[in-house]
Amino acid sequence: MGDAYEVRPSPVHGRGLFARRRLRRGAYIGTFEGTPTARDGEHVLWVHGEDDLLRGVHGRNALRFLNHSRDPNAEFEGADLYALRNIQPGQEILIHYGDDWEGVG
Repeated sequence: MGDAYEVRPSPVHGRGLFARRRLRRGAYIGTFEGTPTARDGEHVLWVHGEDDLLRGVHGRNALRFLNHSRDPNAEFEGADLYALRNIQPGQEILIHYGDDWEGVG
């Protein structure tokens, strides 16, 4: 899991991903890893491949516990996660799930 983050109970939902140390704006946090899937569901990240086709990855590492926020502090570039702004130790790392989630979080 490395020293950048840890999984623990989240006030947003279930378990979440939390910074273990300060992550500066633009910092690489980690890579979403898992198995290919064509089915949507819990812990699935959709990534554009080099051929610009969407591919699903069913998460198998700690990044699968990222929760949604309308005001995220991190975002994916492909399968790599980066800090959008400084994230302090103990702060939950949050991403925007997409427009279908606008009314949540």
